[in-house]
Amino acid sequence: MQDSGLVERKPRAIARKMAKPWEEYFQLALQEKMPKKIPDQNVDHLPPVLRLLEKRQELVDADLALQAQKEVFQTMMAAQKQRWEQVEQKERELKGSFVRFDKFLQDTEARRSRALRRAAEERLQASRQEAEALRLRAQLEELLRERARLQRRLERLEPCARLLGGVLEQLPEFQEVPELVARFDGLADMQAALRLTERQRVAELEEARARLQRLREAGQDELLGQGQRRAQLLERLEAARERTLRGESKWIQIQNTAAEKTLLLGRTRMAALNLFQLVCRHKRQPPALDIEDTEGQLEQVKLFILDLSAMLASLRQAELTPASQP
Repeated sequence: MQDSGLVERKPRAIARKMAKPWEEYFQLALQEKMPKKIPDQNVDHLPPVLRLLEKRQELVDADLALQAQKEVFQTMMAAQKQRWEQVEQKERELKGSFVRFDKFLQDTEARRSRALRRAAEERLQASRQEAEALRLRAQLEELLRERARLQRRLERLEPCARLLGGVLEQLPEFQEVPELVARFDGLADMQAALRLTERQRVAELEEARARLQRLREAGQDELLGQGQRRAQLLERLEAARERTLRGESKWIQIQNTAAEKTLLLGRTRMAALNLFQLVCRHKRQPPALDIEDTEGQLEQVKLFILDLSAMLASLRQAELTPASQP
């Protein structure tokens, strides 16, 4: 694709170079073909007619040269146009080649992708087939082992088959061996059910025995607890009896103390009453207080004692005063 871009840029550059106007080209060609100016020293010596003829000749020569240049330019342009056509043809061919090559690359890449995808699928299929083959081989080996085991079992049970055939001949109620086998299976199932029932009954019996043992242990524990509680209650009863005896003895002691206190109180009240009566006789006054008013009686006795004490003190003072005067 880069080569195609380069091919496209070259004709464009050439076209830009050839894009100058033809007038400029011819003017340049005319300037190149025209002779140089005559030196100034010869111009003054030539007559005007000669100079005119010389100019005409120069113009004719310039026209001829320009015509020749024009023919050469037209030839060059025709050749250039032909070359342009060839370049364009090559460019088209090159573009076609690039397109075909690009398509070829795309087709090649697509075929390569398809081939890689097909190879991956074939590898995956091969791995799956290999795994399936391994599984089938293992299954075949397992089936062969099972066949060998069944064959050994058949050989081992062959005497049993002969025995069943002999038993079937001796038992006319069974027509075929499957009937005998079914009857045996039924009896075996019944025996298994009876054994299961027996195990269940034994388990229930063991459970009942365990429950009875637990009840006995619980009864013994309860009896032991009741005995302990009875002992505790007896101890509490004995303690209550001791407290009752102590209370009764204390009550008797309190009653005795109360009797003694009552007797002492009676004696104290009688003594107070006697003292009050003595005070009243001494004062020659009748008793003005109630017999039960012990506090009032004691108060009167107290006042009498205080008065008597003051009187005795005054008498002692009076006795001491005359003795001190002489």
